[in-house]
Amino acid sequence: MFWRLIGLGLVGYLGTKLLSGKSGSRNAAYAEGQPHDFHTDVRDAGPGAMRDRCDGEWTEVDEDLDESFPASDPPGGY
Repeated sequence: MFWRLIGLGLVGYLGTKLLSGKSGSRNAAYAEGQPHDFHTDVRDAGPGAMRDRCDGEWTEVDEDLDESFPASDPPGGY
């Protein structure tokens, strides 16, 4: 019984690793050349530092919001 549970756990672990297809070594929102090696790295502000390009126009409000992250204070330029 014990070995069956170990085997089932191993099969489940390997199945999730093979089916996920994600390496987990890269943060999702970071463009190439941005720091992403550690979970506390913070990318530069602006659309050039984002992995996905924005569909609309990048406004000053967008810039203020992006520059304020991850700070807890909201942007003051409104």
